[in-house]
Amino acid sequence: MKKTATLLINCPDRKGLVAAIADFLFRHDANILHADQHQDAEENLFLMRVEWDLSGFALDPTQFERQFASIAEKFQMRWQLKLAGHKPRIAIFVSRYDHCLVDLLYRHQSGELACDIPLIISNHPDTRRVADFYGIPFQVVAINKENKAEAEARQFSLLDSYNIDLIVLARYMQVLSPEFVARYPQRIINIHHSFLPAFVGARPYHRAFERGVKLIGATSHYVTEVLDEGPIIEQDIVRVSHRDQLEDLIQKGRDLEKVVLSRAVRWHVENRILLYANKTVIFD
Repeated sequence: MKKTATLLINCPDRKGLVAAIADFLFRHDANILHADQHQDAEENLFLMRVEWDLSGFALDPTQFERQFASIAEKFQMRWQLKLAGHKPRIAIFVSRYDHCLVDLLYRHQSGELACDIPLIISNHPDTRRVADFYGIPFQVVAINKENKAEAEARQFSLLDSYNIDLIVLARYMQVLSPEFVARYPQRIINIHHSFLPAFVGARPYHRAFERGVKLIGATSHYVTEVLDEGPIIEQDIVRVSHRDQLEDLIQKGRDLEKVVLSRAVRWHVENRILLYANKTVIFD
């Protein structure tokens, strides 16, 4: 496991920001491994990700906030310090389709996703066999219009008991309540089976087929109260033709969905994403 720290910064753009951050890290013997930045002129925003080796770093991470406070206040920074040694705990929500779930679990097992996955929640029992194969606790929480509040309360209890940091909706075919979304801001990632903003909501492949599109896509995004309108993390597309039937679109789309979702989860886990104005910046 890497022994690094990552600093994520969002603040008004002004001269001296990079110099101040680099000087602070230099004064505490940090060996910077990666540094990337982005300026949005319209929003007058500066965003930065800097990662350094903790070996030889003279400042204990528990002291970082106090030492960094004067710089953060001077430049009006919103910032987060992330340690690579902390593995985020992820809960995966899934319904009946298992392709995204299987892809995430395989990538996790192979070491591609530096996280823990201690819990899978589903509104159907169909994917229990997958969870059992990987040895992950699987909980069925049936949900419908009549019991939605009760079912989500049960989900909250499970998420709390497993100390979950991030929720991944791997083709979970339920709309989360506003209360659910508010409880986990910027901590829910969804995969939508279309190239948003085209074909929001249900049955996008059916509507794409009816429309005769030549490209279909998949979109991974953070969940907000407005359906399929959250900040987009990753998208991809594949070409289709008049020869493709609805089943062909669905199959091609599933291949996209699992790759797009796994990329988004990996970037979140690696602390490569900064959000602003319903947008994301993804640092390499």
